[in-house]
Amino acid sequence: MPIILAPINKELRILRVLTDEKTKKHLENLGLTQNGVITVLSSSGGAVVCKVKEGRVALDRTVSTKILVAEAV
Repeated sequence: MPIILAPINKELRILRVLTDEKTKKHLENLGLTQNGVITVLSSSGGAVVCKVKEGRVALDRTVSTKILVAEAV
């Protein structure tokens, strides 16, 4: 499911990032890598705030619809 539809305060695993290489590289530098674990802290109006490792990342609607996640086991 896209991260924009993900449940809040649950650990999620990033399955795939469906963007161009430049954006994908930028997200990797922020810690959003394939098989990485993140937690959605808030989601409103398409913007999503995620906890990535020890920091927080805000994603706009365009990017948050292109990051596919699943619940971490």
